[in-house]
Amino acid sequence: MLQILHKTSIDFMGWKKVSFAVAAVMITLGLFAVVQVGRGKANLGIDFVGGTTVQLSFKEKLPLDEARKALENAGFQGATLQEFAEGNKVLIRLREHEGVAEKVVALFKQTFPNRAFEVDATTEIGPTIGKDLQKDALLAVIFSIIAIIIYIAIRFEFKFGVAAAVATVHDVCAVLAIFYVLNKEINLLIVTALLTLAGYSLTDTVVVFDRIRENLKRAKREPLGTLVNNSINEVLSRTIITSLTVVLVLVPLVMFGGEVLHDFSLALLIGVIIGTYSSVFVASPLLVVWHVRSGGSLIRKK
Repeated sequence: MLQILHKTSIDFMGWKKVSFAVAAVMITLGLFAVVQVGRGKANLGIDFVGGTTVQLSFKEKLPLDEARKALENAGFQGATLQEFAEGNKVLIRLREHEGVAEKVVALFKQTFPNRAFEVDATTEIGPTIGKDLQKDALLAVIFSIIAIIIYIAIRFEFKFGVAAAVATVHDVCAVLAIFYVLNKEINLLIVTALLTLAGYSLTDTVVVFDRIRENLKRAKREPLGTLVNNSINEVLSRTIITSLTVVLVLVPLVMFGGEVLHDFSLALLIGVIIGTYSSVFVASPLLVVWHVRSGGSLIRKK
């Protein structure tokens, strides 16, 4: 693999107090965002609060600006519109439900009498179903973190598992906090991005932990802080290149992916950057601090 950095000797452990302070802030904000989502106080999508989707196929292309203006003039605020070039289709998402689909169809017939269209599909999600989806999404995130602890504990040992889980929680909370502060819509697609991020963060952390474990077998008398520092420096180039490869894919999606893919891609982009940071500045220092304060020692296999 291409080496963009050679023989670095960065003291990552020297930044652990700063990184822990930043991590504490991000986790706190993320947990606050989770509470707000549970209370329905965040900008939740129709997946979680209920709503209506209407898909229309026009014979001639209808500009989204005109469609959005017509909906706003009729009192439908906060509508999300997605355009499909093939077939001149428009997907409309509204937070209102119970008979809204018929009103939207009637509105478009009245506002655009010269633009013939057909109704492809309509879907209504009630508030009860939305709350169930919200609960299931939260459970999915919680169970994934528990699975991470079990997996890393089996592959390495319990301290590694908890450190990896804390880093993963940090990444998920950080992205959720940023989306909450920016008032971005939180829907099932964003939950999918968070679960994808959890998997990516775990993979990135395992790369660092693998090198730490390899060095534990060889350097039996080396202080753990020094050993972890050396291990991170050894895989730093690989970690950066891997993250840059993903970023190169996500940046065009954020810029040109359209309204629906934009927030999903943005969540992944932010998450990849934060996940790379947490593997180095959160998971690894936590391992060292836990070792020092517990007075124990990590397993150094012969």
